[in-house]
Amino acid sequence: MAESFRDGDESALAAAYARWSALVHTLALRSLGDPRDAEDVTQKVFVEAWRSRTRYDPSRAQLGAWLVGITRHCIADALEARNRARRAEEAHAAQLPPPEEDAAARLAESLQVADELARLAPEPQRVMRLAFYADLTHAQIADRLGLPLGTVKSHIRRSLGRLRTRLEVNDGTH
Repeated sequence: MAESFRDGDESALAAAYARWSALVHTLALRSLGDPRDAEDVTQKVFVEAWRSRTRYDPSRAQLGAWLVGITRHCIADALEARNRARRAEEAHAAQLPPPEEDAAARLAESLQVADELARLAPEPQRVMRLAFYADLTHAQIADRLGLPLGTVKSHIRRSLGRLRTRLEVNDGTH
């Protein structure tokens, strides 16, 4: 079979695959720990063996041993590719801005604002929710609620004043 393989007999390739693919796959799986990576390595081993079959010398090594040598190289290549990908991810992560350390403080502030909005009278509360959460302009709020523009502006001004006072008292900065 070895000479036939080297000479390009496709049935010898099929026979070699049938005989040694399980060994190649097992070696790759044990080294890489991932079934998909092991399948990729197994395929690469037999493709590489077929492409380089003219360099195979049956008098120097058995076909199975030669395939194991190719397997070791393909496993090393797969591990190096993993390391390159990991290094690239780390380099990319190092370029990202650091996560905001005060995310908990911002969340607490958002909850406090929501709590204070809930304490407003119904009409000012609707106005403020549309301003804060829907990001509508004064005119859009007036149109949506059917209120005069001056009333919307007054509700927002008074509500912001109340919210500021309550938040300062709760913060202890007042």
